[in-house]
Amino acid sequence: MVSKDLPFSLEKIEKVIQTYPTPFHIYDEKAIRENAKDMLRAFSAVNGFKEFFAVKALPNPYILKILKEEGFGADCSSLAELLLAEEAGITGENIMFSSNDTPADEFIKAKELGAIINLDDISHIEVLEKAAGLPEILCFRYNPGPLKEGNALIGKPEEAKYGFTREQLFLGYSILKEKGVKRFGLHTMVASNELNPDYFVETARILFEVIVEISKKVGIDFEFVNLGGGIGIPYRPEQDRVPFDKIAGGIQKAYEEILSKNGLNPKVYLECGRVITGPYGYLVTTVRHLKSIYKDYVGTDACMANLMRPGMYGAYHHITVLGKENAPRNFKYDVTGSLCENNDKFAVDRMLPKVERGDILVIHDTGAHGYAMGFNYNGKLRSAELLMRSSGSIVQIRRAETIADYFATLDLKGLNHFK
Repeated sequence: MVSKDLPFSLEKIEKVIQTYPTPFHIYDEKAIRENAKDMLRAFSAVNGFKEFFAVKALPNPYILKILKEEGFGADCSSLAELLLAEEAGITGENIMFSSNDTPADEFIKAKELGAIINLDDISHIEVLEKAAGLPEILCFRYNPGPLKEGNALIGKPEEAKYGFTREQLFLGYSILKEKGVKRFGLHTMVASNELNPDYFVETARILFEVIVEISKKVGIDFEFVNLGGGIGIPYRPEQDRVPFDKIAGGIQKAYEEILSKNGLNPKVYLECGRVITGPYGYLVTTVRHLKSIYKDYVGTDACMANLMRPGMYGAYHHITVLGKENAPRNFKYDVTGSLCENNDKFAVDRMLPKVERGDILVIHDTGAHGYAMGFNYNGKLRSAELLMRSSGSIVQIRRAETIADYFATLDLKGLNHFK
């Protein structure tokens, strides 16, 4: 069981709303820092361990700067994410650049920053060489296909668009060796929001065994192995947190049995996002309307544009009615937004305390893939992002969009002359 207690009170949020109207996402700096320290402690015995935070999960330079201070790097997959990392002071080999269908300008920027470039396809060797020249260090993303079972969220590896086949790995590293590349890494990413710690140990074993074979056949040494991310979080109160210690211990055991036994000692990297910040973000929204027809509906001033996961995946996010934390949950509601889409629901048939207009709802676990997946359908505007500092003070780290922002990219001057 995981606690769904909140780090703030109704009174504190009511005060915040006077300056920053709902809806908004708010992140708990103290909890994020403590969680980062916990991961580094758990993996401290694993050779050369480093975590590259998946920027896509929470693309805000304030958050990236906090994680940089805790010793994390950045996992980037686009030009914008590279620029966000640079803005936060993360450069060089503290950046892991893993993208797919990559445009040339992104390869150029990644090389300019000195990032570790992780190629998604064997054809990208030539593309990178022509666009920016081959760097001293390169990495390939491995798709193990049927060797590895995927999970419900990310699907089967053999049906995924990502990565090299096993045969392509051997050929690709041979090509790099011939072209004078000196340093090598191997990467995979085969899960998303996975709660079984054994899954990640199995992934490590697969990669470690491939490294041994490639090292012997191609005659290269691997500097690092990136096991990817995908460690899940307990969205439901009855679920348990994935223990970092168990994953780290299993990986270390596999490392000794496979890599150390063969005289190999690559560093071990992860690129988690959700498990680092996910539980420490909250979407705060005010109840705008109550509706009773065939079901009872709670209409909020947030919508799917602020949090896509429930509508897109049917994902569960816990909901607290602020000030009614201890009240019995004996009313059944669908909690909705105002999009012209019937899947614009944060919860379906959710048992909550009696909700009244003006109540403040807190939707839990939005610190990853929350704001980041926002959009402007129906002309909805993206909300603000706030940070609750370790001191307890609240600062805005991204303002809310305005109607002017929405119209800024339209060429309205030409409208009167349009025929």
